[in-house]
Amino acid sequence: MKNIVEVKKVHKQYGDYVALNGVSLQVPKGSIYGLLGPNGAGKTSLIRIINQITMPDSGEVILDGEPLQPKHVQQIGYLPEERGLYKTMKVGEQCLYLAQMKGLSKAEAKVQLEYWFDRLEIRGWWDKKIQELSKGMAQKIQFVVCVLHQPKLLIFDEPFSGFDPVNANLIKDEILELKKKGSTIIFSTHRMESVEELCDDIALIHKSNKLLEGPLQDIKRQFRTHNYEVGILTDQSEALLAELKQHFGVQPTQFKSLNNELQLQIQLNNASSNELLHALTQRGQVTHFVEKIPSVNDIFIQTVQTN
Repeated sequence: MKNIVEVKKVHKQYGDYVALNGVSLQVPKGSIYGLLGPNGAGKTSLIRIINQITMPDSGEVILDGEPLQPKHVQQIGYLPEERGLYKTMKVGEQCLYLAQMKGLSKAEAKVQLEYWFDRLEIRGWWDKKIQELSKGMAQKIQFVVCVLHQPKLLIFDEPFSGFDPVNANLIKDEILELKKKGSTIIFSTHRMESVEELCDDIALIHKSNKLLEGPLQDIKRQFRTHNYEVGILTDQSEALLAELKQHFGVQPTQFKSLNNELQLQIQLNNASSNELLHALTQRGQVTHFVEKIPSVNDIFIQTVQTN
């Protein structure tokens, strides 16, 4: 798959502080790409460089096969974490103004705004001032401004901030629809559950360095522990535990269940899941058998704490 963004050995320093230390990334075209890291890791510095708000001290950014240039601003939509709307301007007037800054004619902007205002159920807000809106309402306007010029690359920095669960789900669906229509999305967030739901690829930056990058499923396989969560109804608990401990790593665990079963966490070691399942079925009724796949949150914490 062709990459829409290639970041090549980008270095950025502010005085004595190194924000990015030769970071290289590849964002596949048509993907939702999670840019992750603790506060101060360098994510915002990288986003600002891609948006040409600042320039790298060294290294380069390639956008869709070309070195990043001022003309590319119109091909990028950016939703910053700190929102930038003019509070005293009316919503419609402001959206038209910002759309024309992104290269749309007034007529084209009106068509796109009508579409998005209907889609997000905000048609009645046209004559409201931004200062009259709640944080979540203003966030919807910012989202519209980000996407209405149909850019090939969208950058969302904490896009769900300020939204209640209903509107957060609405925006999530719109992000997936934008991807379906061909947009590539760089998605920066601290909400790991959103990364699980949305992202195809991720990169993890920590202390100005890239620690991980790749398809999310491949990274999960790298962190796989071959641990299984098991529930079994048995009247042979002691015999079962003695047998399991000869071949597997066994620990007690707890999970929600409607049964009063023996609950265990079992590590396969050199055995297979079929061998484990066979051993369990010889001693009772298996009610629960699930591999514990590492979550993005688990991977994030483990990687940051060991680096």
